[in-house]
Amino acid sequence: MMPWPNRPRKSPALAVGGCETKVVYMDSDSEDTEDMDGVDAWLLSVFRQTVESIRSVLKRVEDRTAGGNRPGQYGVDLVADAAALEVLHHEKLDTLSEESGRTAAGKHTSDEPASGMVVVIDPVDGSTNFAHGIPWYATSLCAVDGQGPRVALVANLANGDSYHAIRGHGAWKGDCRLHTSSCDAFPKAIVGLSGYPPRYLGWSQYRALGAAALDICLVADGVLDCYGSVGRTHLGVWDYIAAMLICEEAGGCLRDADGHDLVTMDHSVRRAVLAAANGSLLDQFYDAIYPTSCPPSIDA
Repeated sequence: MMPWPNRPRKSPALAVGGCETKVVYMDSDSEDTEDMDGVDAWLLSVFRQTVESIRSVLKRVEDRTAGGNRPGQYGVDLVADAAALEVLHHEKLDTLSEESGRTAAGKHTSDEPASGMVVVIDPVDGSTNFAHGIPWYATSLCAVDGQGPRVALVANLANGDSYHAIRGHGAWKGDCRLHTSSCDAFPKAIVGLSGYPPRYLGWSQYRALGAAALDICLVADGVLDCYGSVGRTHLGVWDYIAAMLICEEAGGCLRDADGHDLVTMDHSVRRAVLAAANGSLLDQFYDAIYPTSCPPSIDA
């Protein structure tokens, strides 16, 4: 298996001003907003507006368990999606949402957006938790450009915790810089799970919390050492892509267990996402699930 290199703590950030591009190295544990790209700062601002709009409509939901338009969907998913798209489309941002698919500002489209950027959104990740009063659900947003995930925000709608990352600028929980844990041995790992593994995998302990975006952010925060969507559970890109950027910028590593690229704009595909605090731990996690190195395959 190809090793997964650890990302250095000191990471370069490209800051563009006028005709000059300079490399800024993030050594401190405070966010360097002065050198943040203006578009990145604007995207974060729009994402925060989107979260507040969703938070506002959730407060007015009377029946949390009401169904939506398809199996597994709640009415709250549709209400939150409408609130989110109103903000994002007003800002002329094209979107890929779990609930409404691929849309441009105001119309459905299957074409590449003129801006070259798409905001991938899960309006309420963990909507079953919301429906049953479990305080672990979030809005997940990620701007994806031609180079991949660019700006990400995952906001816990239950307690106000907010995680964000900008490509090359590190990852943050509020004003605190995130770093993954120092765990380097899978038998010592605390593992978050979506789905059921085929057997006990040899971890120290596990947790099944029910909101993939937040679960992966816990890996970024050093609270969990690994996360995996295992067994028959596969995720849509909206479930993980924002948290993926946050985790990678915090020093973590992710992969699809079936070998596919995790960055996709195809609403129909699903991925078996594995995340870990570092590359060595990710390899150990993968080998624990697939000791014969022959994972089950799904369509790309």
